[in-house]
Amino acid sequence: MLSLTKASLKAMTRNPSAVVFNLVFPLIFILVFGFIGGSSFKIDVVFEKNSDTSNHIYRELANNNTINIIKNLDYDAAFSDLEKGRIDAFVNIENSPSGKQIVSLKTTKASPERGSILKMIISEIVNKQNLAFTDTEVPKTELKETEIEGRRYKTIDFILPGQLGFSLLSAGVFGTAFIFISLRQTLVLKRFFATPVKKVYIILGESLSRLIFSIFTSIIIILLGYYIFGFTLVNGFVTFLNMLIVSVIALIVFLGFGFVVSGIAKNESAVPPIANLITLPQFLLAGTFFPISNFPEWLQPVSRALPLTYLNEALRKISFEGAGLFDVWKDIIIMLIWGVVVYAIAVKVFKWE
Repeated sequence: MLSLTKASLKAMTRNPSAVVFNLVFPLIFILVFGFIGGSSFKIDVVFEKNSDTSNHIYRELANNNTINIIKNLDYDAAFSDLEKGRIDAFVNIENSPSGKQIVSLKTTKASPERGSILKMIISEIVNKQNLAFTDTEVPKTELKETEIEGRRYKTIDFILPGQLGFSLLSAGVFGTAFIFISLRQTLVLKRFFATPVKKVYIILGESLSRLIFSIFTSIIIILLGYYIFGFTLVNGFVTFLNMLIVSVIALIVFLGFGFVVSGIAKNESAVPPIANLITLPQFLLAGTFFPISNFPEWLQPVSRALPLTYLNEALRKISFEGAGLFDVWKDIIIMLIWGVVVYAIAVKVFKWE
């Protein structure tokens, strides 16, 4: 098994496509988004429980395409999300006994840019509304702002975990599928079958080589983001280690997809179409490049059904929020359930020749 691992690892390092898909592509995206440094994400806003939502200000904010109003949530959990930068602001609109309308805006230092943009939007609405009451000495609407402490959520903190997931899924599906198709077509697998080597050790050998290669590229991606672009590792080495453990679990699951593709595909030309059916929806819908909340509501359940979604979310919780492995157990369990299903299919479709 170790000999097979060594031979496969050597073959992988000599394969340009493996290096490009697993390391170069993710690094290119990280460099691009890292240098851009900005964010085009929507501003996530929560209106407090007793807030007046029947007025002009609420309607203006609800009709603004930049603002995403979050409803039906646990307010205690939402405030925690505000501190972590997962929600950008709390808004409360109330009417005082004197007839003045007061808009209270609570933002966070975790996402100062989006908080500032929201303040400008609300200020513009308030100023326009007050212009209608120029005959009074006191403005009818007043804006009050408070800013709470929070860790700043940078673009790289969202992008890097997604690119790490991109790399692992590519390695697991494309790398595994192509190598097993090649071994089958060159009759190497058939020769293995005639030797005392057990099937499980052949698969473990190939899997270990991909595991070693992918973990090496994961280390490069995380360290580059940390030292060059200030990627957040809340608890330092412990966070780094937890990210690698989750990455290993995810890669084992993704390897199963590669085994399925290699079992279904009849030749190398059939691998890309089948593999893309598995990977492209996940690259696009699993929160790799954009938050899932930006997608239409009818599409979000599809995103929530994909294993890459739970890897991306687990990595972001660990890196930015300081979550431990037990804190992301739901994400890990869902990935493992996917693994059981995928490997059951892989066993059924596996062929020696």
